Amino acid sequence: MNVIYYDSEIIVCQKPAGVLSEGEGENALPYLLSRELSGLGENNTAVLPVHRLDKETVGVTVFARTKAAAAALSESIRSGELKKQYLAVVHGVPEKPRGTLEDILFFDRKRGKSFVVDRERKGTKKAVLDYELIGTVGDTSLLRIELHTGRTHQIRVQFSSRHLSLMGDRRYGAPKETSASLALVAYRLQFPHPKTHRQMEFFAEIPQSEPWTMFSTYLDK
Repeated sequence: MNVIYYDSEIIVCQKPAGVLSEGEGENALPYLLSRELSGLGENNTAVLPVHRLDKETVGVTVFARTKAAAAALSESIRSGELKKQYLAVVHGVPEKPRGTLEDILFFDRKRGKSFVVDRERKGTKKAVLDYELIGTVGDTSLLRIELHTGRTHQIRVQFSSRHLSLMGDRRYGAPKETSASLALVAYRLQFPHPKTHRQMEFFAEIPQSEPWTMFSTYLDK
């Protein structure tokens, strides 16, 4: 875990794979960040989640340190002022180099998995994202993705339903012989500061391992 920025209202960090965004356990970011703040000599070590990343996803995320900051950040999410951009490596090549994906998703809690469904019903939610093809290597593609909604496993299920499963994503159809880690990074985060309203922007470090190193030519630009 790498703390990128903190002040009296927020703390921003790079979440590692395998760590929970929420919860009170020792493998959850609120606990780990609270301990980090304590080590930095901070008196207020409260860490309040306002958005989440999947356990398997790495990347930049923000937490509030006060209830007022949490309320302001939550409002930024609702209004669309908090913007999240991801990088993903998928099997296959999209038909179009850029586009918008819109689906109706249903999350099955018993199975811990989201599904694209053909009509709205109880428990369904609309999911929207934009994507852009950055480059291809063989039969894999590097995509830049901007979320407009934050549904459970949204990126993973929307691309998987179009036969473009993310590398390493066994749950959503990736071949077993591919990388064991999920090829998804929460790369860029933008939002107005909850107190000063100054526009904040943060970037994640890209893992120095496959499949990301396969696309180093594109990522170094």
